[in-house]
Amino acid sequence: MAREKAADMRTGRLLGVTQLKGDPASAKSARAFVGEKLGEDHPALDDVTLLVSEVVTNAVVHSDSRNGGRITLALADCHDFIHVEVLDAGGDDVPRIRDDESGEGGRGLRIVRMLAHRWDVRQDATGRTVWFQVTYERKKDHPPPAG
Repeated sequence: MAREKAADMRTGRLLGVTQLKGDPASAKSARAFVGEKLGEDHPALDDVTLLVSEVVTNAVVHSDSRNGGRITLALADCHDFIHVEVLDAGGDDVPRIRDDESGEGGRGLRIVRMLAHRWDVRQDATGRTVWFQVTYERKKDHPPPAG
């Protein structure tokens, strides 16, 4: 019985962490990082790539990391979902979904809300973390991504 419980209490596996500059080119670097870590056949690749691009772009545009500051991107495979965290220097405004669907900006977190299974924002004196989880079904012949 104890072994069965231990098997059910699986933990995620860190796939990687990368440091990015608060620069518009970082969204492209973040997408490449996701592709490298998940692999082209991963069932969550498209959704995770899109959401990472949106959240990193938000960090570049809206946080105190803009203009060359640091943004950290971390990916973990938790067996049936990918967990992503994007850390930046924070700022005066907390990220939120905008009510104006026809506005020029503000669609990034709306997309996160639509595609992510779970997501949230944490902010403290050291900075801000936007995290999200994208669920997927692993194909029987698809091994876990390399870490």
